[in-house]
Amino acid sequence: MSAYRITYTERFKKHYKKLHHNEKKQIKRKVEMLAENPKHPSLRCKRIQGTNNLFECSVNMDIRIIWFYEDDKLIMLVDVGHHDILNQY
Repeated sequence: MSAYRITYTERFKKHYKKLHHNEKKQIKRKVEMLAENPKHPSLRCKRIQGTNNLFECSVNMDIRIIWFYEDDKLIMLVDVGHHDILNQY
């Protein structure tokens, strides 16, 4: 069983749908890893500068997932996309 449950915003779902099939496969693997251990080194998770509770993690060198802890057992995935999505946060 995963350490965290994962939930998604409508924004995340909308942007996820627009990505390439191979990118979606990578994202699914990383989301599973995030649910197991948000501190896993290959995720390269870090708090987004200038925010209190938003984090980013890397799917690959270009794709990022934006997320936050909803509570101590739930991670809310806010957005996903190419690295420039970070400019919105």
